[in-house]
Amino acid sequence: MLKINNDFIGRHVILEINECNNKKMKDRETIEQIITEAALTAGTEIKEVIFKKVNNQSIIGVVMTAETNLTIHICPEIAYAAVNLFTYNKRVDPFAAVDLITEKFEAEITKVDEIKRANIKENKLGSLIHFC
Repeated sequence: MLKINNDFIGRHVILEINECNNKKMKDRETIEQIITEAALTAGTEIKEVIFKKVNNQSIIGVVMTAETNLTIHICPEIAYAAVNLFTYNKRVDPFAAVDLITEKFEAEITKVDEIKRANIKENKLGSLIHFC
């Protein structure tokens, strides 16, 4: 069993937001702007941004950065979004992005979980840092 401590490669933050501003959740450009701003607010350097409308309503987006990736899946028909932020850079603040996303989408209900990924001391995975 892994013991979680400060010697881990990355942080994976999972955000679910509900009862959001439905008008914003239907506008791909607004979503892209909010998620891009969230990535910058977290302290990342953006490399590529991809957002697509799927299934006539849902919107999926990815912001790839030098330090992290941020993905979002929007279901405007139920005013819900699922967001994943993964970073291996300890100077990046994923919770700054969480706060901005929650505020900008005017979420009434939020759920946030954090998973510390690849405990280096326990698993001796220090060499993985070179692959990130």
